[in-house]
Amino acid sequence: MLCNSLRTCRRPCVGLMRDASMRPLLPAPFSHANRTQLLVGRLRCITSSTSNAKAAAPHIVVDVDRDAISQHQAVNAAVNTLHANCNFSDAQSAHGSKSAFELLTAIGVFSSCRLPFLIRNAEYFLDLSYKTLGHGITNAVMKHTFFRHFCAGEDRHDMKPVIEMLQKNNIGPILDYAAENDSADSSESAAGLQGIFSQPPFNQPARVYDYKSEEECDRHVSIFQECIHSVHDVSPVGFAALKVTALGNPELLERMSTMIVEVKNLFAKFQPENGSGGLISREEFAQCYRQHFHVDADHLEAVIKSLDPNDTGVVDFISFAEMLTPYNLPSFTFKCKSIGPLARVTPSSDEIVLMKRMSERLHTLAADAALNGTRLLIDAEHQKYQPAIDNLVVELQKKFNAKDKTDRPIIFNTYQCYLKDTLERVEMDLKRSERYSFHLGAKLVRGAYMEHERERSKNLQYPCPIHDTAEDTHQCYDEVVEYLMRYRWQNGSGTEIMVASHNQASIEKAVVLMNQLGLQPQDPNVYFAQLFGMRDNLSFPLGSQGYNVFKYLPYGKVEEVMPYLLRRAAENSAVLGDSVSELDMLKEALYKRIIGR
Repeated sequence: MLCNSLRTCRRPCVGLMRDASMRPLLPAPFSHANRTQLLVGRLRCITSSTSNAKAAAPHIVVDVDRDAISQHQAVNAAVNTLHANCNFSDAQSAHGSKSAFELLTAIGVFSSCRLPFLIRNAEYFLDLSYKTLGHGITNAVMKHTFFRHFCAGEDRHDMKPVIEMLQKNNIGPILDYAAENDSADSSESAAGLQGIFSQPPFNQPARVYDYKSEEECDRHVSIFQECIHSVHDVSPVGFAALKVTALGNPELLERMSTMIVEVKNLFAKFQPENGSGGLISREEFAQCYRQHFHVDADHLEAVIKSLDPNDTGVVDFISFAEMLTPYNLPSFTFKCKSIGPLARVTPSSDEIVLMKRMSERLHTLAADAALNGTRLLIDAEHQKYQPAIDNLVVELQKKFNAKDKTDRPIIFNTYQCYLKDTLERVEMDLKRSERYSFHLGAKLVRGAYMEHERERSKNLQYPCPIHDTAEDTHQCYDEVVEYLMRYRWQNGSGTEIMVASHNQASIEKAVVLMNQLGLQPQDPNVYFAQLFGMRDNLSFPLGSQGYNVFKYLPYGKVEEVMPYLLRRAAENSAVLGDSVSELDMLKEALYKRIIGR
């Protein structure tokens, strides 16, 4: 029986690749109409009238496409096998390992998550409780309710029973120290004018980066190292997750992102109106470069040679971005003929030092992870930070995912598919991986900051980067999954994909696609992941069938972790609020436990 979520899908199947050789094999919707289209290559209804005015019965001529029949049969077989083996509606397989108390706690938590008012104001109620009841009582209540349900524990000793339970069910851990840095802290310190004073060039406003933030970032390195070592101790195939905002000042990350965006905007200005494929001829590049920069012939020749070392006659954005990094941007902007957008984001020498420190912290953790055989998942964050995060991740991937050093990626970037440019970014990063010979690791999520991004774009009056509808986001997610799976299928192992989703339809499509491409459940390049405490009806059945499944396990002191969880709940309220089916399964599991079935 085909699941209802796939039957009712109305999204068209969209071709992902740019050439016919990589067109999708699977129809996105599995409706009866699509099955008919799949089987029938051509359908003609010929209606004729007789001389005695009696209408003849319609005559249907069908030309059958036998390749389409074979494809249809393969799809049906894959779907039937999936539902025979992975019953995503079975309460026992999803929640059979929970105690009655854990079931009751889960029912209470999910019932609360269905209250929009509570979710929207979660941080306010948490602060109010701290002020009225005190930190001790509030943290105790939270620890035995929301914290217990969504978190693995406070430290590696607390986490051990949870991890052992998951591993018995063929589910691996993704450990996530759930502390966040906050730009508000920097602003408060800046107001006191204590810290690192930075005066960027070209009449930019002065900035103060506080010492406390830097000290906290250094402390977080030690915490993340402990997380990496914990993964190594408990699982040979586990992951550690980290947030870059915990390793660098958020204001600095935003500055760095603006620099990267302006470099991209400058390259767009270089491109001719009729240009295509993001390529610029050497002659066109030289002409544009002279328009914007003071330059002599020898310097220009050296620049072009560095951008086109193989004498292809063209320059592309990957090479251009590699040349104009945030670290060396001043050496170019000081030659600008006018003070434009790029010059106005030039970092000061102090800011460059701070950016390099942030990069060094990441390199320290990546080296530790590589030494311990632990993979790192770099979390996606607010869009105002993301270009900088992507840039830092590429730095790490070029070094630690290099094909001459490892046969699989150590560093994974995270792509939020609610962003309109996600497929374009994935394509670009695959091109980078080919050029610089490293393995791409990609974790795919829908996104956790939708409300923030829409509100910010509205307030600052720039185009919203988020897809207009949920359906557009679902389609983007499925397209990117298919794009990467086909790339892995055509290019062999090396590229690894983590399908991190709570959407049952997307999971089912990914599993069916694996079957179509001949990728086994145990394929070492494809993973599935869900948050701990959510969508056990997906994780446990997949694990029982041998798929590579992981649970995202936030941990840390209750007071540190709860703001992170409640903020995530507020920004992801659509996911948490739509918990009817999960709540029903929890109730069914508890009922069966009570009556002894």
